Amino acid sequence: MRISHQYRLLPTAEQAALMKRWLDMLRAQYNYRLGQRFDWYSQTRCRVSACPLTCSIVPVEEIFKDIRSEMIGKSGYVNWKAMQQGALPETKVERPWYKDIYSQVLQDCIHRVDKTFERYVFGDKNGNRSGKPRFKGKGRYRSFTYTQMKQDSLALNRITLPKIGDVKLILHRPLLDGFKIKTATVTLKADGWYLTLSLQDDTVPEMIQPTVEPRWDNSIGIDLGLEKFAADSEGEFYDAPRYFRSQEERLALLQKKLDATTNFRAKKRLKIPIAKLHQKIARRRKDFHYNTAKKILSKAEVVFVEDLAVKNMSRRCKPRPDGKGGFAANGQSAKSGMNKSIADAGWSQFIEILTVKAESAGQRVIKVDPKGTTQHCSECLNQVPKELASRWHSCPHCGLQLDRDTNSSVLIKKVGLGVASLKKARKRSQRCTA
Repeated sequence: MRISHQYRLLPTAEQAALMKRWLDMLRAQYNYRLGQRFDWYSQTRCRVSACPLTCSIVPVEEIFKDIRSEMIGKSGYVNWKAMQQGALPETKVERPWYKDIYSQVLQDCIHRVDKTFERYVFGDKNGNRSGKPRFKGKGRYRSFTYTQMKQDSLALNRITLPKIGDVKLILHRPLLDGFKIKTATVTLKADGWYLTLSLQDDTVPEMIQPTVEPRWDNSIGIDLGLEKFAADSEGEFYDAPRYFRSQEERLALLQKKLDATTNFRAKKRLKIPIAKLHQKIARRRKDFHYNTAKKILSKAEVVFVEDLAVKNMSRRCKPRPDGKGGFAANGQSAKSGMNKSIADAGWSQFIEILTVKAESAGQRVIKVDPKGTTQHCSECLNQVPKELASRWHSCPHCGLQLDRDTNSSVLIKKVGLGVASLKKARKRSQRCTA
């Protein structure tokens, strides 16, 4: 099993200055190596299906003449990772200041370039390609990684980082017995430096997929929302804390001061409280998600949640041309407020935390198609149309009266258990209206 522990680092002023210098040099190296990848890609690819006749076609042999044959793999694809890592000794000769950086840290920089570019060219294991990689501006490269660490490097409240020295840290929890340090990542955050240790113990098996079978008495349905963060099928509500909304005015005031400042040093100072406030909001939201997940998992072994496409829900409205060279109103101004509330709620992060905590406890989280769960009665399954502003469910068919979100959570549970089928209910309602 592999786990991670994060600790607060307390470096001296000299150590902090050295680590910041490392980050700046690593950022420059990252951009340089990424630029090399783009140059190769532009030389061996064409955006159209045919080469233009107005320029000469460069032979493949000319492109690869300076590349060793063992670096060229199948289909003429260059093993850029091995090639760029092999060029690091030459880089240290041409730019001697790179000798100050530990060799494994430099190699990890190349690994990050390779990983980013591979996702762009070939996609992930599911075939989904990422967008074109971007060069990192100042302050956008915030961490570096030691890919190997000595097991005795951590002692008491200090850790020995190669070429940096003994750095003090707050060891708020000890390492688990049997786990060995595999990698160490140093990260610069808004409030200081942090160390993330990746720990591994081969004797501890990886988490096994839970096999608990969902039943009515051991399961619960969860409906996520904005008015209330969540409602469960037992009638309990979880209020939305709205951490970003509560600090929105303060953030706007700080941002206004930043925009009005022209002095470079003053701008740099003002960016610090803004970054710290964003960090505080994110941490409070994450803590709320963990506490809510713990409370929900204490109620049932199986949790049914909506399979929400959050990215699509917060997507901008399509422009509506008015036929006169302009654009008609498309409702984006009103929707932008809802998009902000969706981001503030953090549904995706909550579902991810809920799933991880459930698996570690031998419980299950099952995603259910949410289509129709707000527009049908959980008792008789008849369609009961409701506007978004209507927060109460009143069924004219069976007389069921309850909160809209509670009705949805009960229906999510029934659909997840296979007790109810909204597809059949929709077909039945269509026959009745016909």
